[in-house]
Amino acid sequence: MRTNMRFAATAATATALIGGALIATSVTATAAPASLYAPSALVLTVSQPGGSTDTAARAVTLSCMPGASGTHPNPAAACADLRAADGRPDSLLSTTHGQACTRLWSPITVTVDGVWQGTRTSWKHTFANSCEMNNTVGQSSLLNF
Repeated sequence: MRTNMRFAATAATATALIGGALIATSVTATAAPASLYAPSALVLTVSQPGGSTDTAARAVTLSCMPGASGTHPNPAAACADLRAADGRPDSLLSTTHGQACTRLWSPITVTVDGVWQGTRTSWKHTFANSCEMNNTVGQSSLLNF
C-alpha cells in the first residue's frame, strides 16, 4: 500500500510539474501584440537668417501617431498637412507668391528629419531670405513654427 501511495504521490507531482511547465511555456511564448500604427516622429528646424545652415535658430518636435503632439505650435494641423502631402514636405510649398521680395541673399534653411509612418525621412530646403520663405511656405501649418 505504501508503494501505491508513493507511486500516486510521484505521479501527482510529475503531473503538476509538467502542467506548470506547459502553462509557463504557453505564457512566455505569447508574443506582444504588434503596434496598431506605424510611428511618426519628426524634428523640424529653421536656421538663422544669413547664418550657418548647420545651426538651428528654432527647432520643434512633431509626433503624429497615435495622436498629434509635440512642441510644434499646431501639431494637429501640421500632421493633417503632412498626411495630405503623403509625407512629402516639398509638396506643401506654394509656387504662387503673394508679396514681392527683394533679391537679398540671407539664406534660411528648413529641415524635417525623423520617421514618417515607419519610414525614415529627411528633407531640407534653403530659401533665399525670410520673405521668400514666408511666400513659399504659405498656409502650410507644418512649416509655420
